[in-house]
Amino acid sequence: MSDYVKIVEVGPRDGLQNEKQALSIEQRLSFINDLIDAGLKSIEVGSCVSAKWVPQMAQSDELFKLLPQRNDLNLSLLTPNLKGFEAALAVGCKEVAVFTAASESFTRKNINCSIDESLERFSEIFQAAQANNVRVRGYVSCMVDCPYEGAIDPKQVVNVVKRLHDMGCYEISLGETIGTATPDRVQKVWQACLAELDSKILAGHFHNTYGMAIANIYQSLQQGIQVFDSSLAGLGGCPYAKGSSGNVATEDLYYLLSHIGYETGINLEKLMLASQNINQTLNRKNLSNYANTYLQQSCA
Repeated sequence: MSDYVKIVEVGPRDGLQNEKQALSIEQRLSFINDLIDAGLKSIEVGSCVSAKWVPQMAQSDELFKLLPQRNDLNLSLLTPNLKGFEAALAVGCKEVAVFTAASESFTRKNINCSIDESLERFSEIFQAAQANNVRVRGYVSCMVDCPYEGAIDPKQVVNVVKRLHDMGCYEISLGETIGTATPDRVQKVWQACLAELDSKILAGHFHNTYGMAIANIYQSLQQGIQVFDSSLAGLGGCPYAKGSSGNVATEDLYYLLSHIGYETGINLEKLMLASQNINQTLNRKNLSNYANTYLQQSCA
């Protein structure tokens, strides 16, 4: 097994989208360039959605045009529909993301349709992506629990993941959306997935609402999962638990991986600088335990 773990930085999209303050294109560009400087290679930079609904993501396609176009970088845009995909394609984006859930109630409340309907909506994105040589990454929310219907059967998770893979997703990120899972329950979901799918196409997206994200990531590593989504400084919060942390902080994920022997390609000092910068820009508290300790020690 390789000792490299891929970190997919979702702060500029999933993070900023859930922050109250909408940043300017210049501020978002500066944030993403800081992340690139820190050695992050896979970054979800924005979302091609209506600015009316998600003002934090306004002009994500314009932002994409300003980013460095390097072969070693994998910069992606979330595209919930064909219109979004076409906007991403027009600016030369080579990877897009689509999202659904393993919970019917969550899908209905979040994107106003059933799981089946959400997958049908994506079919034209997959056709266009294939025709234009664009990779598609999938997100499946509620891998363990749903805020509306409680525990989700692992078989249901596998069913949705398999369908996304069959449609053409090269990688599917399973989201532990409300942060309630513990390693024993995460273990059962991966067990069910790995019985039918290769670990290479799976990724973990853990929330830290109850402080369990790092424990759940450690469990996932034990089962061979080697791709994880994270958000610098724990950007994003949790829409289902007011005031709670949401996405696991990239700094905390880095601390775990670097201390148990995994390579990430990250420069620690530059990562901490990026962390400081975005918290100052947003005038918010850093939700990373490691960053807070590191920055206190370096100021002492």
